[in-house]
Amino acid sequence: MYEPRQERYETMVYRRCGNSGLKLPCVSLGLWHNFGDNASMDDMKAMCRTAFDQGITHFDLANNYGPEPGSAETNFGKILHKDFHGLRDELIVSTKAGYEMWPGPYGDFGSRKYLLASLDQSLKRLQLDYVDIFYHHRMDRDTPLEETMGALAQAVRSGKALYAGLSNYDGPTLREASAILQDLRVPFVINQNSYSIFNRTIENNGLLEEAGKLGKGLIIFSPLSQGLLTDRYLNGIPEDSRIRTDGRFLKENALTEERLSQIRALNEIALGRGQTLAQMALSWVLRDSRVTSVLIGASRPQQILDNVKAISGIQFTQDELDSIQAISCPQ
Repeated sequence: MYEPRQERYETMVYRRCGNSGLKLPCVSLGLWHNFGDNASMDDMKAMCRTAFDQGITHFDLANNYGPEPGSAETNFGKILHKDFHGLRDELIVSTKAGYEMWPGPYGDFGSRKYLLASLDQSLKRLQLDYVDIFYHHRMDRDTPLEETMGALAQAVRSGKALYAGLSNYDGPTLREASAILQDLRVPFVINQNSYSIFNRTIENNGLLEEAGKLGKGLIIFSPLSQGLLTDRYLNGIPEDSRIRTDGRFLKENALTEERLSQIRALNEIALGRGQTLAQMALSWVLRDSRVTSVLIGASRPQQILDNVKAISGIQFTQDELDSIQAISCPQ
């Protein structure tokens, strides 16, 4: 069991979620892939302990994280109860609902029925009275936005969540949702979206610009493009890689000769900066002051230790930025 200890926070950098009072570590731990029923409890504990010892206070989940759906919350709840007992006030725990979670018409998308029922289920699995951030996980064009935002408002008013968040929204829908939540006086503080050197969607759909205008935080998932922005694929596809062993989110056809060439060129820039490719990819995301935090996934503690080093390298020369842009987004 941990004891409160100030020194674990001294090397981490914390940023505010937009204009709110909530601070998150620049690097947060996502429990998407490696905290399900197929993972070792000892490994999960070791990763959580390593993260916390590095000042990573934020642990991000969703109702459907696993496999199986719900298992990541259940496993993390056990770790919280046994290993982090007494430290709840030093932690930020977030979860989400919006993708399919259970059969039938009430276990998916953005209805009030689904969101509030899912939050209750998540709290039971996590063995918590509240989560710090509760997100709607994706836009739902078939449910009135007022209904979905009203459910987030109810979650906060009930004390089951401290803050509201939105995930996978675009700029125009973010603006509309933010206006509704402001009228409801709900502390909506953060957006969670995918962003990386290889994925510029939020630059193109207005989300990045709108979040900055509205003073809302932004936390980034998949900053390493599912592992492409690492040294794993510099020489082809290893047999123990995610492409070979999983294939759900990163498929072999994503690793074209053109992509391999880009990865190798980016790796040369990283080496010139004294970083690994993964560290540079994280630093590139964090260079933007509108970004509050990046979410990393890990399968072993050493990956966490390596990735945390990215916070010391967020300064780029204009030549470096121009080279990264030319490599990753050729005209």
